[in-house]
Amino acid sequence: MGAYSEKVMDHFMNPRNVGELENPDGIGRVGNPTCGDIMEFQIKVENDRIADVKFKTFGCGAAIAVSSMVSELAKGKTLDEAMKITNRMVAKELDGLPKNKMHCSNLGADALHKAIIDYRRKRGEQVEDIEEHEHEDEEVESHA
Repeated sequence: MGAYSEKVMDHFMNPRNVGELENPDGIGRVGNPTCGDIMEFQIKVENDRIADVKFKTFGCGAAIAVSSMVSELAKGKTLDEAMKITNRMVAKELDGLPKNKMHCSNLGADALHKAIIDYRRKRGEQVEDIEEHEHEDEEVESHA
């Protein structure tokens, strides 16, 4: 697994925020039929901020690391700030991902965004569903 950075390996071996929330305010699920990865994010919202976030991921080590990093990036952010988390941001925070694993960073951001949309819809807000990203395979250079 030499293609992965130390940060990817750390988040894979010691993922943060794994599990389920009791009575989550929003839930977002995405899956990629090509690679088989499935991600679910659950959020608790207080004062328009993500007070807590948990995830469950069925997928490769990169998918687990991405979910862990997305959860860390989202915690404490306003909903609007969390909606701006992108695949490139996630990959950069992980010190890069191999080109063939960049789709994982899209899935993590998409699942988080869907959880926020779910929360907003439950509150009666008119929000458009996100289009899941056409998974760009641009590599963010790994420093491993």
